[in-house]
Amino acid sequence: MKIMILGSGAREYSIALALKNIDQKLDFFFSPGNGATENLGTNINLEKPLELANYAKENEIDLCIVGSENFLAQGIVDIFKQHNLTIFGPSKAAAMLETSKSFMKNFLQKYQIKTAKFLNTNSLEKAKEFILTLTPPIVIKADGLCAGKGVIIAQTHEEAIDSASKMLSGESFGDAGKFIVIEEFLDGFELSIFAVCDGDDFILLPAAQDHKKLLDQDKGPNTGGMGAYAPSSLASEDLLEKIKKDIIIPTLSGMKKENSEFSGVLFIGIMVVDQEPYVLEFNVRFGDPECEVLMPLIENPLELILATTQKRLKNTKINIKKEYAVGVVCASENYPYKSSEKTEISIKSIPENTHISYAGVSLSNGKLMADGGRVLVCVGVGKDIKEAQKKAYELCENIEFKGKQFRKDIAYQVTQ
Repeated sequence: MKIMILGSGAREYSIALALKNIDQKLDFFFSPGNGATENLGTNINLEKPLELANYAKENEIDLCIVGSENFLAQGIVDIFKQHNLTIFGPSKAAAMLETSKSFMKNFLQKYQIKTAKFLNTNSLEKAKEFILTLTPPIVIKADGLCAGKGVIIAQTHEEAIDSASKMLSGESFGDAGKFIVIEEFLDGFELSIFAVCDGDDFILLPAAQDHKKLLDQDKGPNTGGMGAYAPSSLASEDLLEKIKKDIIIPTLSGMKKENSEFSGVLFIGIMVVDQEPYVLEFNVRFGDPECEVLMPLIENPLELILATTQKRLKNTKINIKKEYAVGVVCASENYPYKSSEKTEISIKSIPENTHISYAGVSLSNGKLMADGGRVLVCVGVGKDIKEAQKKAYELCENIEFKGKQFRKDIAYQVTQ
């Protein structure tokens, strides 16, 4: 079976690794991939959806899995389906749940799904008026895709107005910020919830929690994610039932009513306030680094993906291992402020029940190099969360590259 995976990070590496662990005969093609995905398959450097569809046809690709939201925003799913190619992911219209925060907030309001009080606007005057009705902190979001960085939590009215002004002028996030969402700040704890959906039915994966801040104890700037763990004991059965009933089911039904049936991964950023789940955001693909800790827990990920593309989730049994996984991101020296110099990676050994998912890496004369950004994720699996955490950090200590930085407290919410 030939499988094409679109994206270049640890998420895409993790998907391929999980599938390869089940069936060594699978043949992988990555676009663009990274320096380590070449060990799992073939890297191809095509960016345009039509070029990828033509390549998939010519090379008889059986399945395409979209990792990166950028491809979904370009409507790659629609193009592949027009060419009768099998692809895992939502249509361009359905992907608007992620690609437009204002669309998402209006959708939540229309279908009475709990979310923070908000205003969508491109007017600085209206933004100022609404900001002054809120009690700080105040959340300001760019409407478009900003690689997970288009959110400001302002501590004062003045900071909120300044942030709104910089977004609307294009100074902060270019065109992505020329329409903004202003929200009240919800105080609770966050969960990452993943539902794999085929338009009508869904399978809920273990609840995960990621760590966005650069430094221990959730200090420092926001990043794309410095680590994650799953399942989270913070997600009680009652809470998960509420999320299914009050969020996932009305979302799938609402998207059908909007003529944008949702198929693929619905990734819901949840804020739990007094045991009530509120939607912070939707993403329409696996999270990164959550994907790296979810993949090792799914016994038959290929069957899950194929059942989704064939719209037969209702009659599909997906086994989740009774284990825990912790992933710790090792980032480059200057992340997230600026780029870092390329530096060689050395690995002493890989302990049992651990593995590496590679992201910002390249090959140079046969040597694996850290390219900058989030370089790799050390994943540990165990019978409980503490064992998984210990394993992940054991692996971290066995990996060296100049300027390596990582948080020392991933999963602290459930291990202290």
